Amino acid sequence: MTASPEDLDDTATQLRLAVFRLARRLRSARALDAMSDAQLAVLAALRLHGRHTLSRLAERERVTAPTMSSMINGLADQGFVVRIPDDEDRRRVHVEITEQGAEVVTETIRRRDELLAGMLRDADLDDHDLAVLREAAALLRRVVEA
Repeated sequence: MTASPEDLDDTATQLRLAVFRLARRLRSARALDAMSDAQLAVLAALRLHGRHTLSRLAERERVTAPTMSSMINGLADQGFVVRIPDDEDRRRVHVEITEQGAEVVTETIRRRDELLAGMLRDADLDDHDLAVLREAAALLRRVVEA
């Protein structure tokens, strides 16, 4: 059975509001307060997907190449990433996360998971509620990855 357009619109609105509020709360938990969400996203992408060119990182994060270059300059100055010249094309540069950068990502994830677990605890959810949330998380991943 297919949902009506009105049901889809209403569900989309409810999900957007809930996810936005949750994301805002989670973004407040980070390993370094001075690091922007965009910088954290770049570090997380490098940690998850490995070495990238500047242009590929810009494409992945949906920013311009100059914006990504500026962001990488700041991350490199702080020791969170390194630039590695391409072996075949010296004009091309790869960006790789450092151990220090990976630690920032790991600590931020830990803090955000801890915050969310605390929120779930404070909501006094039962086993059924938690099962519904796990199912909703799987469905949201499916929607995002479609």
